[in-house]
Amino acid sequence: MNFPYRLLLLCSLVGTVGLTSTPLNSNSAHAAPSCPTPALSRFQRHKVNRGETLESIAQRYNLTPSTLINMNPAVRNGSVTVGSELQIPPFNGFVVEVPRGQTWRDVAKKYEVRADTLFEINGCQQNLSVAFIPTGNVSPRSPITASPAPADSQPISISGYPFQKKASVLLAYGWQIHPTNGEVFFHSGVDLLAAVGSPVQAIAPGTIVFANDQGTYGQLVIINHGSGLQSRYAHLGEIKVSVGQKVNEGDLLGTVGTTGEPTGGQPHLHFEMRSSSDLGWVAEDPKSYLQP
Repeated sequence: MNFPYRLLLLCSLVGTVGLTSTPLNSNSAHAAPSCPTPALSRFQRHKVNRGETLESIAQRYNLTPSTLINMNPAVRNGSVTVGSELQIPPFNGFVVEVPRGQTWRDVAKKYEVRADTLFEINGCQQNLSVAFIPTGNVSPRSPITASPAPADSQPISISGYPFQKKASVLLAYGWQIHPTNGEVFFHSGVDLLAAVGSPVQAIAPGTIVFANDQGTYGQLVIINHGSGLQSRYAHLGEIKVSVGQKVNEGDLLGTVGTTGEPTGGQPHLHFEMRSSSDLGWVAEDPKSYLQP
């Protein structure tokens, strides 16, 4: 299969996914808790209007012209035709076929992308035959990742704990085996065992940027701490804060619950630390931030 035809086929697949919001591989579409909608399910179509150029369309969607060219072989010469339709990805990147037998680590190494980030961007799905590879500055439109990190002049040090006492770890950060279906997945945070109704507190000062239900996260609170750091508190039963509210270390955020799709079968808090980078808000190991 020559390259132009392969690219055309991939764009056709993406177009189908974008219209139906159906994962490419429904047999392996189980997404681990806290994973976003796969990038391939978030494509849009843009009909070219009179007066528009490739550059103006790219600017409208916060993309580079090269991204649009990669996804639309018909505009390889840099010009667009009025009335034609373009595939618009959610952020800069390109689509590739994944050779049979290759893992996310293999694909990530080939394209020099963090394996865990690549895994999450593709919805934490297993054994995909087609994957989206992000490049440059990723600007996801999901409400849990859209808030920009404040530009602080001084770096901050975060060291705190979401409970008054140290809790046992139900599921650690990193690559794990799903306790229910046995699949390997990337766990973007740490699950801390706690009884339903236990108070959950902020680990450090910051601003509430999200406080609502968010899919598999359930009831979720997100705090931006500045210097590109963010903490997330998921599967809450109740939320006690609101967006825009300033909080200090130890302030009550909500209570432990069982909302969303918690793994492990026991009530717990799913806690994440994320840092702002050129690949969006990427998960960090919470261990160094959690100090009871």
